[in-house]
Amino acid sequence: MQNSPRSMVTTRIVPLLALGMASFAFAPIFVRMAGETDPFALAAIRTVTAALVLLPFWLMRTSRAETFFNTRDKINAAVAGTVLGFHFIFWILALQNTTVASASILVTIHPVILILIEAGLFKRIFPPLVWLGVFIAFSGSVLLGYSDARAESMFEHALLGDMYALIAALLFALYFLISQRLRQKSDWLNYVFRVYGATGVTCLIVALIAGSDFRVEPVVWLAGIALAIGPQILGHGSLNYTVKYVAPTLLATLILTEPVFATILAWLLFGEVPPWLTFPAMAIIIAGVVLTWSGRNKRTPDLS
Repeated sequence: MQNSPRSMVTTRIVPLLALGMASFAFAPIFVRMAGETDPFALAAIRTVTAALVLLPFWLMRTSRAETFFNTRDKINAAVAGTVLGFHFIFWILALQNTTVASASILVTIHPVILILIEAGLFKRIFPPLVWLGVFIAFSGSVLLGYSDARAESMFEHALLGDMYALIAALLFALYFLISQRLRQKSDWLNYVFRVYGATGVTCLIVALIAGSDFRVEPVVWLAGIALAIGPQILGHGSLNYTVKYVAPTLLATLILTEPVFATILAWLLFGEVPPWLTFPAMAIIIAGVVLTWSGRNKRTPDLS
């Protein structure tokens, strides 16, 4: 008996997403490992390494068919990679100019942006439970940010940093939407290599324009490589794979679990005991994500 699309999503997609979300949680750990270094250099090392790691696999792929890659789609894949690169850049700029709490709250509005765009622009119908889950998960992120903000100092250019975080959220939502449309017509490796290649080029050009010095400590290179293999290839890569089968809004809510697991890792590895408000915030985020995905099972998604 042939497996249904729903069964395929459950047996193949769920374990892949679990691995991807686990790798996301290590992103702050690897950044902490890099110490006080040039963030543009670190972003360039991360994104260029990810493209180089995938290069031999792309060259050796058994299917040489270009699938969806006509001229227009090649341009769109490059645009998606460029958008992702600028998402990383604006996220770094946000962290340099405002508190982690403020930046985190603003950048995590992308599930709200996505559900509004998908429902309004693409006329995708979401059941009430999905809407409720998205906003509950986002409210948990706000509470988590508030718990961190109590210990944060004010930044001179906080408003500018908040604007950078909002731009990063908008760019990520745009990247996700482009990814879904292109992934419908392409295999994962052929698509993601081109996207990550454009992302690496974008971050490298910006780093060179900013005058970044790549003569950094070996630990910075190690952190950049770890970011490339973990959060970049496994984390973002799992999202790029599953966005062909799952609505971007649903995937975006999963990303809200990153600070939950990152906080637990920082507690275990660095002894950083989080404020007490962190724990109810985590519970709210997880509850929102569960509600969102429970609501998904009550509709018939377009998995083609």
